[in-house]
Amino acid sequence: MADEPGPGGLSHLDASGAARMVDVSAKAETARVATAEAIVRMQPETLALIQEGGIPKGDVIATARIAGIMAAKRTPELIPLCHPLPVTGVTVDLAPEGATGLVIHATVKTTGKTGVEMEALTAASVAALTVYDMCKAVEKGMRIESVRLLEKRGGKSGEWRAE
Repeated sequence: MADEPGPGGLSHLDASGAARMVDVSAKAETARVATAEAIVRMQPETLALIQEGGIPKGDVIATARIAGIMAAKRTPELIPLCHPLPVTGVTVDLAPEGATGLVIHATVKTTGKTGVEMEALTAASVAALTVYDMCKAVEKGMRIESVRLLEKRGGKSGEWRAE
């Protein structure tokens, strides 16, 4: 049957191993939330410029926040097998981490038949890429690190938190 999981029980593969979009039509709609993180590592001088508003391209924090929000809403256009979801809320927070890091937390909410983990990961990733883009004239050696899911709630699998 076409809806049966593929090799290794992977839901995005059919029984023959071909990629497919999972059919979620029989699933119940539930409140779902996911939070992801990304960290941008840089020189202390670059972080200080961001905090002081001294980056020539403008307000890095505000621009990265908006980019992350926009990215969460456009995730199915970027990740081929993601379902378009009615995203009901997105927050993207950026804060210094020590003298050389900018940590990004992206939280996405929906009421739907599938989770918003990919939307949260996409939001954090694009916010981090935006920080890089806005600051690359000052420092090309920045690193985007530790893009990961921190937690998810809702759906059949319930709650999950990173250790």
